[in-house]
Amino acid sequence: MVIINNYEQYKSYEGKIMGVSGWHKIDQQQVNTFADATLDHQWIHVDREKAESEGPFKSTIAHGYLTLALIPYLWKQITDVRNVKMEINYGIENFRFGQPVLVDDEMQLQAKVKTITDLRGTVKAVIQETLVIRDQKKSAYVGDVVFLYHFNQEQ
Repeated sequence: MVIINNYEQYKSYEGKIMGVSGWHKIDQQQVNTFADATLDHQWIHVDREKAESEGPFKSTIAHGYLTLALIPYLWKQITDVRNVKMEINYGIENFRFGQPVLVDDEMQLQAKVKTITDLRGTVKAVIQETLVIRDQKKSAYVGDVVFLYHFNQEQ
């Protein structure tokens, strides 16, 4: 895990791979819980029997937005940004889904720091996130997550 305490430390990772998370297995219960929370009960996600017999993947699949929603959890396994007054999830940009995550697949987040910019005391971090599926050539997605950080003043 990478520990970041200030702008200068973050800036030193610009253009570099920051790291990878551990593997996370998507199970049917997690998919069903997400379906309940978002009211998205499309059969391809929640009806195992129909998905196996009629679906193109012969399995239920995770919601694309579920895999995106796991970014904060997986990101915290890669880095620990400390000494901040506030951290803001500012946006996501240019995300493309490459292939679905099937239920019972394991996935891992890879993070590359694209840019770190000091905006008069607010640090803007653009992190390219790639969700890798174990034993698959294509990633589930790739895109940029934008964070804003307000670091405490150094003592």
